[in-house]
Amino acid sequence: MEPVFPFPVVLPPRSLGMLTQALHQQLRAAILDGRLPADSALPATRRVAEALGVARNTVVTAYDLLIAEGYLIPHKGAKPVVASLVRRRATKPSKARVDIEESRFAPVWRGPFVQASAARALPVRSFRLGIPDHRHFPHDVWRRLMSRALRRSSREPFAYAPSEGIPALREAIARHIAFARAVACAADDVIVTSGAQQAFDLIARLLVTPGQTRVAVEEPGYPPVRAAFAAAGARLVPTPVDDEGLCVDRLPADVRVISVTPSHQSPTGVAMSLRRRTALLEFARRHHAVIVEDDYDGEFRFGGRPLDALQTLDCDALVFYIGTFSKSMFPSLRKGFVVAPEWARSGLVTVKHCADSHCDTITQSVLATFIRDGHLARHVRHMRPIYAERREALLDGLHRGLGEWLQPISSEAGLHLAARIRDHRLAAKIMPTILRCAPGAEATADYAMTRDIEPAVTFGYGVIDAGDIAAALKDMRRALGKGAGR
Repeated sequence: MEPVFPFPVVLPPRSLGMLTQALHQQLRAAILDGRLPADSALPATRRVAEALGVARNTVVTAYDLLIAEGYLIPHKGAKPVVASLVRRRATKPSKARVDIEESRFAPVWRGPFVQASAARALPVRSFRLGIPDHRHFPHDVWRRLMSRALRRSSREPFAYAPSEGIPALREAIARHIAFARAVACAADDVIVTSGAQQAFDLIARLLVTPGQTRVAVEEPGYPPVRAAFAAAGARLVPTPVDDEGLCVDRLPADVRVISVTPSHQSPTGVAMSLRRRTALLEFARRHHAVIVEDDYDGEFRFGGRPLDALQTLDCDALVFYIGTFSKSMFPSLRKGFVVAPEWARSGLVTVKHCADSHCDTITQSVLATFIRDGHLARHVRHMRPIYAERREALLDGLHRGLGEWLQPISSEAGLHLAARIRDHRLAAKIMPTILRCAPGAEATADYAMTRDIEPAVTFGYGVIDAGDIAAALKDMRRALGKGAGR
């Protein structure tokens, strides 16, 4: 039989009971797209029913819906015709039109600090930052715990979980960070979030008065932190970083929030000295400011005893301590936490409730068991020497083959390491070669709000083996030696 429409109509199986809805939606889309032009008559309902193999009432009902919605004009004793409508735009809108559409955004969402960066296509084994190695994760343990949690959830009533996180996970996190990072807290101090990024966002919403609150951020520093505070309407104050961490003496007296990565600065990798830590706490106390401490990969230490967290040293309830499981476990878990001062806890929970009510309970339950039964601690212990070997291969290659161009920046923790370009005059010439030979590595300038920073490059070693590191750095040495670095 000849098609009744100038396009295919695909209907679901009769058993699904969705025939009328499917026919209605496809005819409506065809009218909006111009495939059924204005003033054209639709085929008779009996003919459509025979062609599609459905009951005539199915077609009649679909037509009636289109008439009721204004897409068809009925004619007594004749076939309905397509109404004259403004068609959906089939072509890509012009640049001018895009500008008009974007002007509807609140100004902050058109700013440079809140725009999402496009994911880059990189080799599986690369120098990309912030990604742990999945090959050594105890997937079998995680699957077993997940299956157990799913079985248990099927016997529990549907309900909203606490916005601050389920008690079992908050208790597990409190015990874990007390053991791993000497952060003294109780379960009541912990608020579970959807990764560290949501933690930044919640704190920014709680503490920032749009257009007024000045927030100090590291320069260079972690872009998503800037994005969270900028989106909340903060006035950002880029503050320099040197080999001792944030330059406290460069902080303006009127900043009210100070964001830092003291254990492993992002992206330079330096640790904030004890002198600077105490100075920062004193500054915050004296100027009525608060500190947001991001300890994103502090579990992985390769030197001596780590310096105490700012939260541990804090005697005045000024520090919000943020942690995440994206580096110690895997990013798609989307679980982080805030250890909040008592005075801020209820407000932060209220903001969390307004933002997304609560994190999903299944993975919260699995993570709580994973931590409580010691699997996380064992995994971190297992990964530490693996990452240490890669770090040593990176340092060895930088010192032996690339010392003429690059100087490693002292770092004793985390999953990345940075190196300065010795001759600043060569930076623009050799940086493209470095980044080409080390896919995934990033220039520290990409982490800065200004361009007035020391040229350096940051290498991640979370997903690249020691042998691959050595080979890539040898290629880099040959490329720079052939003239790119002369």
